[in-house]
Amino acid sequence: MACSCLSDDTWFALSQMRTTTTLQVEDPQIIGPNSPGMPEYRLEKVFPVYAVGVSEPDPNLIVSVANTASTLGDPIWDAVKLEAKLEAEKEPILSSFLYASILTHDCLERALSFVLSNRLQNPTLLATQLMDIFSDVIMHNRCIQCSIRLDLQACKDRDPSCLSYCSALLYLKGYHALQTHRVAHTLWNQGRKVLALALQSRVSEVFGVDIHPAAQIGEGILLDHATGVVIGETAVIGNRVSLMQGVTLGGTGKEIGDRHPKIGQGALIGASATILGNIEIGEGAMVGAGSLVMKDVPPHSMVTGIPAKVIGYVDDQDPSLTMKHDASKEFFKQVAIRCKEARSNGAVASKDDGST
Repeated sequence: MACSCLSDDTWFALSQMRTTTTLQVEDPQIIGPNSPGMPEYRLEKVFPVYAVGVSEPDPNLIVSVANTASTLGDPIWDAVKLEAKLEAEKEPILSSFLYASILTHDCLERALSFVLSNRLQNPTLLATQLMDIFSDVIMHNRCIQCSIRLDLQACKDRDPSCLSYCSALLYLKGYHALQTHRVAHTLWNQGRKVLALALQSRVSEVFGVDIHPAAQIGEGILLDHATGVVIGETAVIGNRVSLMQGVTLGGTGKEIGDRHPKIGQGALIGASATILGNIEIGEGAMVGAGSLVMKDVPPHSMVTGIPAKVIGYVDDQDPSLTMKHDASKEFFKQVAIRCKEARSNGAVASKDDGST
């Protein structure tokens, strides 16, 4: 059964998330965007996704999701399986890989556990051992069951190079690193810190992503490309955040205690941005690529530079969803005009001071 890993309580929790989009699943017998074999799942009544422009959950969805989940199943898992079947037909050389990774499993949780364990295994940490660890944690943690789907949806919605749910599950190392962290974080909170650190180490070696197991990370997260991402022990990342490659959420020295950044929901952090210290990046803020941030960033503001300064404000409520990293030409024109006026006013003030 597609929904064997999700209880009614899980669907109740999932229903409190955001959604407006529609998922179309192709019938393997009749393929085509306008064909009658294209069943359409209204995801706001089946599975919650984060959609551009939606900021508050609809309380009416709570009942509808709980009532429809048992009959309509898990549409994201259904899509993953269908995509895998189609890919196996198009690329027979991958059929065994696709069958072992996806089609032999009865739910997304077990398929993900298999993928992660095979990516992270080494001669002394066997895939079978890792499979048991991942399965045990994920199958008993409803929050993770919710997060792995919302993160998968984030990859599909926000990364234009993501071809399908199936490809994200199988190949995107940012997704893999994030889901391994979710398991490591659970182990850390259970007191199994050595095992959690072992997983962190393997993720760093295999994926080039270093996330401390104690870091708190929300749902609907995108680690785009992910190479070089570093997230410190006391960092907190809200829901619907997007981080590009090379982002560092670090401390400022050898201080102990709460010493890492707090990223508000819906924020967009550009490539190679460095954010240091126990500071807050406000909700819906955007940090430009290559910036060095060491002070609080106001909500819905745009900061860039070394050190980073506010250069404007973001129109989108959640820039992480639109993934618009650049401002318009008109915006920068207005910034240039304001800077020129400020310098002119400063020069006039200096002359006035000299004359008195």
